[in-house]
Amino acid sequence: MQQRFLVPVFLVLAVAGLALTWSQNLAYLGPGAGPGGLVDFLKDTVVNPGARSIAFDILIVCWALSIWMVVEGRRRRMRWVWFYPLIGWSVAMAFTVPLFLAMRERALRTPPEIEGRLGTVDGVGLGLVSAFVLVLLALGIRASGLI
Repeated sequence: MQQRFLVPVFLVLAVAGLALTWSQNLAYLGPGAGPGGLVDFLKDTVVNPGARSIAFDILIVCWALSIWMVVEGRRRRMRWVWFYPLIGWSVAMAFTVPLFLAMRERALRTPPEIEGRLGTVDGVGLGLVSAFVLVLLALGIRASGLI
């Protein structure tokens, strides 16, 4: 059974995710930010146990979602499957995940003739995403004094 209402709902959530995250990013990194704005931003995500908990939670969830988006995108033969994790990590997952879900809903309306498979480039890309997340996790764990 098709859920036609899901595509517009996911698109509204994507716009809300983009607007809400970037309004705060711009407020943080705006004209008053120093030259190390992005570094300061990352440091502030591990400033206390509560911030670290949320940061680690988001990193792990986004890592899992990145893997799933590529695998599911290939399975559904969606175009530009790497667009979603790349935009997610550089812009906002709160924007990209609902956008991916909307495009996935559209792809579900026309079943693929042959399921897509992950290629070498996909494996390398997922490895790079994983390395990036592991570095961020290691920095966060180090900043928390856990190691």
